[in-house]
Amino acid sequence: MKKKSALQTTEKNQTVSPKSKLRENAEAIVIAIVLALFIRAFVVQAFKIPSGSMKDTLLIGDHILVNKFIYGVTLPFVGTRIIPVSDPQRGDIIVFRYPEDPDKDFIKRLIAVPGDTVEIRNKKVYVNHQPISADACKYTDPRVLDGDINPRDNLKPLTVPSDGYFVMGDNRDNSYDSRFWGFVSRKAIKGKAFIIYWSWDSEDFGVRWKRIGSILK
Repeated sequence: MKKKSALQTTEKNQTVSPKSKLRENAEAIVIAIVLALFIRAFVVQAFKIPSGSMKDTLLIGDHILVNKFIYGVTLPFVGTRIIPVSDPQRGDIIVFRYPEDPDKDFIKRLIAVPGDTVEIRNKKVYVNHQPISADACKYTDPRVLDGDINPRDNLKPLTVPSDGYFVMGDNRDNSYDSRFWGFVSRKAIKGKAFIIYWSWDSEDFGVRWKRIGSILK
């Protein structure tokens, strides 16, 4: 007869108590929670779009994933970057803590980075005295507001500080952004939005199938 290995014999004779199974399941759950929290804190986080400030790039009800690792590993709550990877670039769609209420997260497009000069003339945005592309932008109000009354359409030249970023919503006439409250600090930036993984239209009560899987640019 063929001899059984010591491992086979041990496994046959060994019985696992209910207490051991419970402990194994508990350990598996704890590990899963730790991994989920780690991924959410340092790698990828999901967000839901609650407003129309980024129309038509992002719609109310879009659910997006944000790459938190792309700009480096940052300590939660304090925002200190311990492992730098790359810096935010013009054109990135970023999620950040709203400067006037850090408990809220905002999402906007990055227009100007530290050292840039930004200016708006009659709705046209200039960075370092050059007009930037408005392909992703949406304008719904034909009026052009006086900059001395409202900075929405006309903004005098500003130089972005060393630790600041100038952001705007793609829905330019309906976005509360850097034109009104100033710059976003580097520590406040959480990550770069890169994909729509789900989209729900609450008005028509249906899924926007065509938007699912869309890469954000």
